[in-house]
Amino acid sequence: IPAAGPITETILNMTFMTSRLLRSLCLVIVASAWLASCEKVAQLSDSARVEKFTILTADPDRVIFDQPVIKGEVIELPLVYGKYLFPITITVDCPAKTNLTLEVGPAHDEWGGRHELDTIYCAIGVYDTVTATAKQPGAGFSLELEGAYLGDLASSRSDMRRNHAVLALFAMAQAAEREPDVALTITKRIPVGAGLGGGSADAAATMLAVNRLWELNWPIERLRTIAATLGADMPFCLTGGLAYGAGFGERITDIAPGSRDELALIEQGFSGEVLVGAYQSQLSTPEVYHTFDIVGAAEGDRNHLQAAAISLHPRSGHAIDAATQAGASHAFVSGSGPSVVAFAADEAAAQRIIEVWRDTAVVDRIIRAKSPEHPNISVRQ
Repeated sequence: IPAAGPITETILNMTFMTSRLLRSLCLVIVASAWLASCEKVAQLSDSARVEKFTILTADPDRVIFDQPVIKGEVIELPLVYGKYLFPITITVDCPAKTNLTLEVGPAHDEWGGRHELDTIYCAIGVYDTVTATAKQPGAGFSLELEGAYLGDLASSRSDMRRNHAVLALFAMAQAAEREPDVALTITKRIPVGAGLGGGSADAAATMLAVNRLWELNWPIERLRTIAATLGADMPFCLTGGLAYGAGFGERITDIAPGSRDELALIEQGFSGEVLVGAYQSQLSTPEVYHTFDIVGAAEGDRNHLQAAAISLHPRSGHAIDAATQAGASHAFVSGSGPSVVAFAADEAAAQRIIEVWRDTAVVDRIIRAKSPEHPNISVRQ
C-alpha cells in the first residue's frame, strides 16, 4: 500500500463486505489513525473484481465519499461506477475491412440517397484500439486520439462530437437510457479516409466496449440494429471475419469458418498474405460515389467503385497494375479507396509485390496483414 500523503504513513487495512440486503457496497475500515486532510489509499483483499481504490477528502474531483471516518465504523458507499468502486477499462482491438467484391446498384431515397450494395466483406489484420473507462455520473464523455496516421482527425477543425466512436457511444447510451459518462481513447493504425472502414471499426469497437462496460450483454443482432443507423460497414465490423452484405451494406450474413462459401473464396485466391498499399492522401466516400454515378463501373471490376476511385487517385491504378504483374492473386481498390489491397499466394509473391511497390513508389506505405480477422475484447482494472 503506497504512502497516502506527505504528512502520514498511515496504512488502512480494509475488509470488503457485501450484503445481499443492501444495494450498495460497504467497507469496514480499521485504521490506527485518521487524518481528514490527506489522501488515503487502501487495498481490498476480499474482492475478486477490485484490487484497490482511493478515498479522498481534499480533492473534490476524486472524492468517493467525504464523511468523517471513525475507527471501526461501517461506511455505506454509493455505487459511483455501477457495481464497481473502481472503474474498469475495456479494450477492443477492431480490424479494418475490405470488400472482396462490391457491386453498386441504384440510389434509394428511403436510405437517404445511399446506393444498393451487394458485397463480400473481409476483415483484415490492421487494428484500431478503443479503450473505454467509466466516468462518474454527470461527468460526460471524453475522447482522446493517438497514432502516427490520424489524417483529418488531427485537424483542429475536426468536430469530435461527429467522430464515429462518439456517435456510437451516444447511440448506445440512448438505447440503454443512460448518460454517456465514458472516457474513450482511440489508437489509430487503420489509415484514415482510405476505404478500409477505420471509422466504422472505431464505432464497432466502442459499441462492443460499452456493451461490456455497462454489462448490457446485448446480443450481436441487437448491436447490429443500432450500428445500422450509423453507417453501412459498422454492423459487419462488430464481428469481422467474412460476410455477405446487402441493403446499403448493413444487412449482414456471416460466412462461417470452414463453410463451402469460405472454401470457395480460398479457391478463388482470397487467401495467403494480404498487403495493403496506403497513401497520405484521402478520398471522400461521397465524392467517389458521385463520380461513380457519372463514370460507372469498368468492365471486369469486382469493385464497382474502383474506376471512380482511380479517376480521382491515379496512383491506386498504378499500384494495382504493379501488384498484378508481380504475381498477386488479386489486387483491387479497397472500398471507396484510395488504398489498394493485394492477396499473395505465398511469401515469395508477397516479397515481389512489396519490392515492386517500393521500387516504383506507387504507394506511400505498405502494411502486411492477415485475414480474415475478428475483434478482440479485454478487461482490466
